Parts: sequence; C-alpha cells; structure tokens
Amino acid sequence: MPPVVIIPTYNESDNISSLVHQVLALPVGAHVIVVDDNSPDGTGRLVDAMAEKEPRVHGVHRPAKLGLGTAHIAGMRHALSLNLEPILTMDADFSHDPQYIPSLLAGLQNHDVMIGSRYVAGGGMQGRDAKLRFVSWGANFFARTTLGLEANDCTSGYRAYRRGVLESIDLNGIFSNGYSFLIEMIWQCQTRGWRIGETPIVYADRRQGQSKISRKEIYKATYTVLRLFYRRLRGRTPRPINSKSTTDY
Repeated sequence: MPPVVIIPTYNESDNISSLVHQVLALPVGAHVIVVDDNSPDGTGRLVDAMAEKEPRVHGVHRPAKLGLGTAHIAGMRHALSLNLEPILTMDADFSHDPQYIPSLLAGLQNHDVMIGSRYVAGGGMQGRDAKLRFVSWGANFFARTTLGLEANDCTSGYRAYRRGVLESIDLNGIFSNGYSFLIEMIWQCQTRGWRIGETPIVYADRRQGQSKISRKEIYKATYTVLRLFYRRLRGRTPRPINSKSTTDY
C-alpha cells in the first residue's frame, strides 16, 4: 500500500502548493492528506484545486481552527479509512524538508515509529535564534526526563507510523491538543512497547507566513507532561502490545 503524508494547515497558502508538489514528486508514490482548519487565506481552496487534478491529493476541511492535535487525528482517521499506510505527519511551512521522507520510510523496516529528529547525530536547526533553540531543547529535556521517554526529539511533528501503531491507540482518548499532542503520542507509543527510531533532519525555520508557537502552547505542553507523569506514578499507563507488525515498506 502507498504511504500517505498528513499536513495540517492554517493560513499556509504561501507554502502548501509547492510543498504538496514536492512530496508527490518523491519516488515513493505517496498520497497527501491536507487537513485545513478553514483558513481565511484560501489554503483549502488551493488544496481542492490540486485534488481535482491529482487523485493522490485529499483535502479534509474543518469548520474552524481546532488545533494541531485534532488535525493530526482527523488526518490519521482519513488515512485509515482510505487504507493507506504507513502514515506520516509533517508541518506545512517547509520547516520539515520533504527530502527526509524516504529515510523515515526506510526506518520503518526495523521500527514501528520513526521520528525526524533534530537531536541525534547529523540533525540540527537552522534559522532560529538562541531563545527559540533553548525553548525547544528545554521542552524536550523536560519531557524526556519527567516521563522517561527514550526518543531524543519528543516534540518533532515529522514522523512515520505503521498502521498498527495508530490502531492500537484510542485516538478519542488523546487529551492533548496543540504541540503537546506530539509528546502524548510518543508517550502512548513507548508505553505500548512499539519500537521507536529516529533519523536526523535539519529543521529550518519557516520560509513564509507566521509561526504558530505561542506562550500558551508552552504552558499546555508543561501541563501535558505533568498530567502524564501523574498517570505514570499511579500506574495508569497503557498495556504493552504483545505482538508487533513486521511488514516491510
């Protein structure tokens, strides 16, 4: 089955057409699902125009700006309904270069989840000032040490999942939204015993448009980590999966 790349969007008309075309041009036969939150700049209309010409492009339209986490879930559900796998997620602003998609897919030969990581050898960040770099590093350090997460980059949204991983998780039970959703998903995957791997990426600050990371998102991420830590203390973690898929891609 062909892979599918989920791209959540809100006001990404400057980037979405070029990004989708670059993903489609990769030699992996990927489909693209764009989940648009009723962008007033016409992002959704651009996606619909592409979908009319290219059957591998799928648009999911939501009525309002409902958050990154629920956008990922909406895209995942749509991918599962279309019987596409593996399922990848990436940002719409070119901070995640499509060139890394083949590496993520290759990593699924030995892992169940792959992360495009800034914090492994060969990875890094470009175009961000020292303050934002420190915030990113601090968020990862806090999540990893508090929750015992093994991944080096817990807040990267550039990921690839085997279908079975997402089917094992109660997506309706994911409480977190925004960027804290990314932390909770890795926690869900690790506590179930899925094999998580990382491949290096260089994260580049967005080419066009405005960043959507705010102080509110930082507070929400802190709350998510503490909430999951409390569940960990109470022993309320998901049971490990006894058997794992070994399908190659």
